[in-house]
Amino acid sequence: QVQLVESGGGSVQVGGSLRLSCVVSASVSSFNVIRWYRQAPGKQRDLVASMSRGGTTNYALSVKGRFTITRDGAKNTVYLQMNSLKPEDTAVYSCNAADLRRDYWGQGTQVIVSS
Repeated sequence: QVQLVESGGGSVQVGGSLRLSCVVSASVSSFNVIRWYRQAPGKQRDLVASMSRGGTTNYALSVKGRFTITRDGAKNTVYLQMNSLKPEDTAVYSCNAADLRRDYWGQGTQVIVSS
């Protein structure tokens, strides 16, 4: 019964920063990969950042250099640090943890970037 709970969203101005948190009800090291996705209204859900079990990270081109995914194994928490935010970053951000059998999803947290 893996559960993921995101938090840290909110409304910020262009150029501001937010740190999203994803608390997982299991060891984050038990998953092959943990990802952050985002979905804006009327748009498809896009992969933003990922981290493998071994710590390898990947980022969407649109956020590379601005966003950073990290984890704290002791807290079973994955973070997404978002800097230099742009209006196009406005979306619901969701945490995803995957093993070879299935994916687990959080409910999402809203991020609004105002110009």
